Amino acid sequence: MEFMQTASDWLTGTFGELGPLYAIGALGLLLVLLTLPMFLKREEDPMDRLKGTGGRASKADAGIPKAKLRNGTNKNAEKLDKFANFLEPQNDEELSAAKLQMIQAGYRTKNAVRIYHFMQFALGIIFLLIGLLFAIISSSTGDVTTAKLVMMVVIPGAVGYYIPRYWVNRRVQQRQQEIIEGFPDSLDMMLVCVEAGQSLDQSIIRVSKEIKQGYPALAEEYEMVAHQMKAGKDRTNVLKDMAERCGVPDIASFVTVMIQSAQFGTSIADALRVFSDEMRDKRVMRAEEKANVLPTKLTLGTMMFTVPPLMIILIGPSVYQIYETLSNVTFF
Repeated sequence: MEFMQTASDWLTGTFGELGPLYAIGALGLLLVLLTLPMFLKREEDPMDRLKGTGGRASKADAGIPKAKLRNGTNKNAEKLDKFANFLEPQNDEELSAAKLQMIQAGYRTKNAVRIYHFMQFALGIIFLLIGLLFAIISSSTGDVTTAKLVMMVVIPGAVGYYIPRYWVNRRVQQRQQEIIEGFPDSLDMMLVCVEAGQSLDQSIIRVSKEIKQGYPALAEEYEMVAHQMKAGKDRTNVLKDMAERCGVPDIASFVTVMIQSAQFGTSIADALRVFSDEMRDKRVMRAEEKANVLPTKLTLGTMMFTVPPLMIILIGPSVYQIYETLSNVTFF
């Protein structure tokens, strides 16, 4: 009991009245961090290893995961397989939505969803610890209310948790904007290739090579479409998958036009010509819309940075002269 009293007195003298509470919170967080890996650890099932090899693996490939032989998955990403039940949504719809969001952001690896949730968890814990350290330092240097201490700890943890989500959403928006900007040019190139006598598959391959430097995201989508068609997948399903991966209305409209053109037997060149004209007009309309919105956005800046100096220049001398006149007047 003397030791506990001594420790309590030291914590109170060092960190203030809430010193013992800080010590209990830090001890609880440490215990959670120590027990979490053991709780999430999952032993490898020999049946899973057998299913991965299919019973036909050669001696040279023995002990090497199938995914690594196929696409070269690194060891750090494979370590997250043990925590799949914790780092992935258990609902199939939520898991499919998370995978689609990562694909739209440009992350196509197998463990993209796991890495995303791991980064949320890791950054949340790290920022939470930083906030806790800052709260302890603030309480030791001065009097801080309990509500303020809680905010110092909770807000950094929430910020760290939402940073990966903000990053992924930002990546999705940037990628979709890049696809929207490069899509009209790609349609013009595709129309030229089709009118020159190439098939739609050959024109897609050609366009993907030509726009790779300017619009890598759109070129990547075209390359995937070309590879899937080469593999024998149905063109209709390939185009629908492309529209779903991009998440852009213009791509969805293009896919609808191509599918209807194939179903009704109309000329692909005529359909591309009409659709490319519409996309060019739409791009001009977007530019005009931005140009028309610009004066409205500049109004606030003009009012803040132009009107006050102008008023000072125009009215300032008169105000000063009135002040000098009133200061020289004697009131009885």
